[in-house]
Amino acid sequence: MKGCMFPGMGESVPICPEPRGARVSDPSKTRTLLLTGASRGIGHATVRKFAAEGWRVISCSRQAFSDECPWPGGERNHIQVDLGDPNQTMGAIDEIKARLDGGRLDALVNNAGISPKGDGGARLSTLDTDLRVWGQVFHVNFFASVVLARGLRRELSAAKGAVVNVTSIAGSRVHPFAGAAYATSKAALAALTREMAHDFGPLGVRVNAIAPGEVETSILSEGTDKIVAGLPMRRLGQPEEVASAIYFLCSDQSSYVSGTEIEVNGAQHV
Repeated sequence: MKGCMFPGMGESVPICPEPRGARVSDPSKTRTLLLTGASRGIGHATVRKFAAEGWRVISCSRQAFSDECPWPGGERNHIQVDLGDPNQTMGAIDEIKARLDGGRLDALVNNAGISPKGDGGARLSTLDTDLRVWGQVFHVNFFASVVLARGLRRELSAAKGAVVNVTSIAGSRVHPFAGAAYATSKAALAALTREMAHDFGPLGVRVNAIAPGEVETSILSEGTDKIVAGLPMRRLGQPEEVASAIYFLCSDQSSYVSGTEIEVNGAQHV
């Protein structure tokens, strides 16, 4: 199958076709999503889901947009930024604001995340993770989420919008593959979700999180099949299933849901 990839990623992912049956709406009423980590896996599926529902999607990635990804808006709606760099993250706020129609942002999905590995793909524990790696992981997985939400709070408030933070099952239990820095950053992001729900609530903004388990993407670690054998549902989750949960939390169907974390893991957490 032809792949869709951002330059420098080193591997392709299934191409994102033009959404069939996408809703046609009044452009002045089109809702806007800002999504980080859109280039593959859950992020890729999230773009397709929201585009099919008629949303405009603004994507953020450290990679340039590829012409092989034909989702609506394409390069015009892509912002190249390294979320591991605090200065770049803060500097992107003004560029994002300039691209918003009417100064409104209906949803922010903080999906970008990194999980560094040791030699041969080994799990990095608290004993062998370099301090600089901790810092990089937390800048991408944790700090970028609050920087973006805080910097865009007026735009989110104007739209009575929603924020969804993508955490992980690794944030609540020791995982055989996810490293210590990744796991603790996701646990911190879950706590941040509660704090943000409290702080952003008076602005009319809802804040929630989803915690995926084992989802079939290109970054699965070798040995995941052994975990799947012990899952109650006996299968990997699909990116589209996670994207649907994200969409629910950004839609009016969850208008009184805030401060929660939804487990999307096929009962792995039980």
